[in-house]
Amino acid sequence: MDTAARIIHAGGVIAYPTETVYGLGCDPFNREAVNKLLAIKSRPWRKGLIMVAADLSQLDGLVALSEAQRQQLADIWPAPVTYLLPATPAVPEWVRGEHAKVAVRVSPHPLVRALARAVGTPIISTSANRAGQPPARNRFQVARAMGAELDFIVTGDCDPRARPSTIIDLETGRVVRA
Repeated sequence: MDTAARIIHAGGVIAYPTETVYGLGCDPFNREAVNKLLAIKSRPWRKGLIMVAADLSQLDGLVALSEAQRQQLADIWPAPVTYLLPATPAVPEWVRGEHAKVAVRVSPHPLVRALARAVGTPIISTSANRAGQPPARNRFQVARAMGAELDFIVTGDCDPRARPSTIIDLETGRVVRA
């Protein structure tokens, strides 16, 4: 984790296992790193990206939550559920895309949480694939598809039976992705 964290701090893009598929990650506050990640994926910035955190406290100052919403999330996370939350001005537009909200998750995967903890902030989490292609589910698929463009690949396991995280708008309860 220390190597991966140092690479993220230096502006690199890494791949790492999540609860469902391998993800691509970088420092959400480093525009060049996010642009590199988006170029690897062939994904437009306007769609926005997900951030994963080690715990709810890593989101302090990034999202605007009532005490009731904070407690609701504390009761649910860590879980494979991503929430759309009102972003503060501290969340860069290249993370939010064209949205006023930001997608965030506290992952139940121990490596994801350890990585975010080692970095000290939430990190970007988007599936390790190019737009329109199936996501990679292991280190070898990542290396074959995009290894030359990445700065590091964290070794670990994903649950091959799991589906991508559900995305829910916390304020409205609307399920954006089941």
